[in-house]
Amino acid sequence: MESSTILPLSQLSFSPPNPIRRSRAPPFRPWKQRISQPTHFNCQKMYVPGFGEASPEAKAANNLHHFFTYVAVRIVTAQLQSYNPEAYQDLMEFLGRHPLNDGDKFCADLMRESPRHKSLALRILEVRSAYCKNDFEWDNLKRLASKMVSESNTKLMKDYVLETTYPESEK
Repeated sequence: MESSTILPLSQLSFSPPNPIRRSRAPPFRPWKQRISQPTHFNCQKMYVPGFGEASPEAKAANNLHHFFTYVAVRIVTAQLQSYNPEAYQDLMEFLGRHPLNDGDKFCADLMRESPRHKSLALRILEVRSAYCKNDFEWDNLKRLASKMVSESNTKLMKDYVLETTYPESEK
């Protein structure tokens, strides 16, 4: 059987407990002395040097931006091939003359080619935006990228161990 104690209201304290007063100076620990202060902000993420004006995420976003243009062009060409062979032919000829490395430059050049090409460019922009916002599986991208890195690291380490543990005569 459980028992409980009921305290009268006069014994209950409604004020916070007194904080323990400590010296503001950190305790002396010679094994944790720093000679110089860190040059980066107190952050839990890795500092990645050498990316200049953009973070690695910004570089990856830029590559995805170009990739989304590529995907949109593939979707539009597949659609045109089945219902508008003339527009399909125009787009394929344009693709033969202009590289798709820079998606924005490709679309800008396509818009300025002719009024018919302008409508193709607008369609590509529309599909690119819709694919990015609605169809691209961002969670799947993160999962796959993490899985690929993990599997690749494991394979490389395993190969290295196998390579270095057997004597030359057994190879």
